Amino acid sequence: MHLLMPLLLSAVLFGIGIYGVLARRNAILILMSVELMLNASNISLIAFDIWLQDTLRTGQSLAVFIITIAAAEIGLGLAIVLMIYRQRRTIAIDELVSLGEELEAKDTTGQGAAR
Repeated sequence: MHLLMPLLLSAVLFGIGIYGVLARRNAILILMSVELMLNASNISLIAFDIWLQDTLRTGQSLAVFIITIAAAEIGLGLAIVLMIYRQRRTIAIDELVSLGEELEAKDTTGQGAAR
């Protein structure tokens, strides 16, 4: 099997993922871009595993671990995005300057709890 085509596909997917993380303003699209980058690494791991004819199937084992971590990451990421949406009514990254923004506003007006 030629190694060029899977690695080229992996590089293209990883590049699209990098562009998505850097250029997007929506938190869900950023999470999708991170998933794309993880899948690109899975493709390259499995391609190298097949090319090297590894008897332990290390590349496939690492790909399974990456899929597990990606599933946990997307579950946690979506939970955080939903929590932010419930509080702020937006998931635009530009509008989320600070997570402690509302607490600071209460403390400056004197309505915050004394510590």
